[in-house]
Amino acid sequence: MLVKAKGAQQSITANRLIDGVAVWLGAGNQWVEHVADAAIFEGEAIAQALDTAKADEKRQIVVDVYPLDVEATPEGTRPLHIRERMKAIGPSVRRDLGKQVTGPTPAL
Repeated sequence: MLVKAKGAQQSITANRLIDGVAVWLGAGNQWVEHVADAAIFEGEAIAQALDTAKADEKRQIVVDVYPLDVEATPEGTRPLHIRERMKAIGPSVRRDLGKQVTGPTPAL
């Protein structure tokens, strides 16, 4: 983890173990593939969400779990740090693969 989350609003991210895809903890503690669909946590809910995500890490569903600072926008959840925005966009080397094929998440 390179980014230290300190903000009042945070989401939880990880990579899905089976295929390496970046995922975010969404509503109902389900992992979602689009950052715009990520749940936003505040206060004590941040630690609870992180505990939930760490439990999934122990069950080998995801790896590299960590919180990130976000903001709510009309388009959905938006990471504040550029590194996290790049993670949400997907690979940057081939435009015919990954999330680039369907276009960026509107929240970015």
